[in-house]
Parts: sequence; C-alpha cells; structure tokens
Amino acid sequence: MRYLSTLMMLLLATAASAQYQLTADIYNPGSKDLLNTPVCISLEQYQDVMTGVVFIDGKEIPSQLDDLNRDGAKDEICFLVDVPKHQTIHANITLIPAGTEAAALIAPQEYTPRTYAEIVLRNPAVKEKNRHDIYLDAITADRRTANSYNVQHHHGVAFENELIAVRIYFDQRQTLDLYGKFSQGLELEQTQFYTSPEQKQQGYGDDVLWVGNSFGLGALRGWNGRKPTMISNVERRTQRIISSGPVRTVVEVEDEGWIPEGSPSTFAPLNMTIRYTLYAGHRDIDVCARFNRNVKDLLFSTGVINVKGSQEFSDHKGLRGCWGTDWPASDTLNWKKETVGLGILVPQEHMVSEVPATQENYAFVIRPNDKNQLCYKLTYTSNNEHDFGVHSDKAWFEWLKAWRKETEQPVRVNIR
Repeated sequence: MRYLSTLMMLLLATAASAQYQLTADIYNPGSKDLLNTPVCISLEQYQDVMTGVVFIDGKEIPSQLDDLNRDGAKDEICFLVDVPKHQTIHANITLIPAGTEAAALIAPQEYTPRTYAEIVLRNPAVKEKNRHDIYLDAITADRRTANSYNVQHHHGVAFENELIAVRIYFDQRQTLDLYGKFSQGLELEQTQFYTSPEQKQQGYGDDVLWVGNSFGLGALRGWNGRKPTMISNVERRTQRIISSGPVRTVVEVEDEGWIPEGSPSTFAPLNMTIRYTLYAGHRDIDVCARFNRNVKDLLFSTGVINVKGSQEFSDHKGLRGCWGTDWPASDTLNWKKETVGLGILVPQEHMVSEVPATQENYAFVIRPNDKNQLCYKLTYTSNNEHDFGVHSDKAWFEWLKAWRKETEQPVRVNIR
C-alpha cells in the first residue's frame, strides 16, 4: 500500500471544483471479519471519469476503473477492503473527469498487479510451449471454423489471481479447466498453462484436472430435458478480456446466433454473453450470463465434474461440490495424480432441480431470472497448495458451507 503523495494532495485540492468527491460507508453485517472484500461503485452518474483515487484513513489503496461495456467510458471503480465483523469503515473517493486541470496533471495510478489474463495465439516459429508471443485482447471464430479449440495456444482465454488460475476452452464445451499452484503468485505469463520441467523444479504449478466433455468447473450448457447439451450450432464464438488489473480480472465468452439443441424450427437464434470475474485474493469466480431476449422458457445446466472416485457434498439448496483424485492427463509417466476440491453455488432464484450424480457430472438444471440473466459462483482448491488452501474432503466441505454463508451476507455500501 502506498501513501497519497503531498504533490497529489495539492493537485487534488487546487482542482477540487472539477472533481467528484464521494464517501463510501462500508458495513459488515456478518459475524466474521471480511478480508479482500470487493466494493464496486457504478459511475453511471459521473460523466467522463478518467482517473480515480481511493484512500482509507489517509492511506491510498489500490483501485481499478473498468469500461465493462466497451463504449469508451469508465463504468465502475472497484477496490478491496478488510471490514471487521459488525463494523463500518469509510472510503474516500476522488473521481477526476477527463478534460480537467487535475486530469492533465495526474496520471492514472499504477499498483502491483494481483490478477492477470491472456489470449495467446500459437507462433509457428516458437518451439517452447511456454514462450508463444502473439497476444490478443479478443478473438472471434465463425461457424466455418471446424476446430476452434486449436486456434488458441492454450485452447482458450486464461486468467488468474494469486491463488487460482483457469482457462476456458474456445469450443462448444466452453469448459473451465484448472491450474493448481504450489505457492501464491501470478504464473500464467511465465508458464502459459504448459509448465516446463525446469519450471516444475522451480515450484511453478500446472494443469490439475482432466475435464473431457464434463462441466469441468461450472461450464454453462443447454438442457434438452434429459441431459446437458453443448453450445454448438452458433454463428460466431468470441472470447475477450475486459480488464486485468490490481483488483480484478474480467473476461467474457460470447455465443452469437446460438440455436440450442432440440429447439423447434421456428426458434429465433439467441445471443448469450457469459462474464467471468475473479477478484484478487479470492478463490471464487463470479459467473453471469446475459441474453439478448426473453429466455424465461429455456432451461440450462451447469455443475462440476465427478472427479474419479470423488466424495460428493450437497446441501440440496444450490450448493454442491466434490473432493477427489485423478490423473490430469493420459500421460501417467510425466504427470502425477492430482487432488482437487470443487464447488458451485447457484442462487435459489435460478434453481430448477438437482440432477442425481452421473459418472461424468454433479449437475443442476437452472433457468434465467426475469432480467434475462443467469448468475452463480464457482470455487476450487488444489491439494498442491503449500501453506494455504484446504487439504481434506471434510475441511473442504466445511469451507463450502462457510463460503455460502459469507456470500449471502455481503457488505452494505452507502455512498455519500
């Protein structure tokens, strides 16, 4: 954490009339101290914000301005705070519009990165699997691309924070595949999800889950009345990085012109955008799908893979998980068996039914709400984690129950 410099305070004071000054009162109603709690404030009523500064008790804290809808204007300012149980803390926020004296003098703040995201294309000239160097912010494949899975170097957009890392397959499965870390830190830019033997010796993590055609960790699929269906038959499939910064990373998967399997011939093609948000210091991922029209009569499915020989947990109210051990690849000479704990939390407003466990998945049937949105949360731990994480099935299932309780008692934020 860095202190607000004397020069910056002087600049803010001299140009105060051209700024927005806010105070966020952040209250923790729960009986547990909350750490790294995200606070995100809409900037809809504050025009042309270019820079934001947040400080608590006179100390500047890292914050992030994001353009979530890609229209060129910042939509939210987001920061992380620790809030003791039953207490309120106060964050002072200065928003600086473009075109002002302060904006001309004060550059956007730079903080230590705590999240990272990448889309990487294969470079035919590069032989090492962790050295490819064609980086993109977004990529789209149309229906003529027969094998979009192999278009990207690590088969899909990848993102991480200090604790966890995930990639999302760029094909009809859209499966979330998992990377397990031994130590806390950002690694994907170095390993590109293909950790070399030398990097393994140095303590870098690696792929820890074989997903096949399963949900992996919480992929969103269709539902034909009997079983999950893939996101096939689309006109265009897009992956994009919305933001990657000190506070959070946001990525999106968009399916345009999708006709779900089993739809009648009169079904109008559907557009679906799934946003994944990962905050620094968290091992859970927010998933929220948005649809371009009314989909109240459509059913969907999600869940977690039934890891071979895994123990299952469910509270039968939308919280489900497992703990198991399996090979993450078919090569059993150069890989070891990996133990993971997986979890999914679906709000009751989306729940239709809990599907009995199959050999492949622990699944739910779900539906969107009246706003044509479908949101849920995902989490996992890898038994490789040294000095952090969870290391037994019993402890993991207790962690899942505490996670639900914490999720359902978020901080309350009042803006003045």
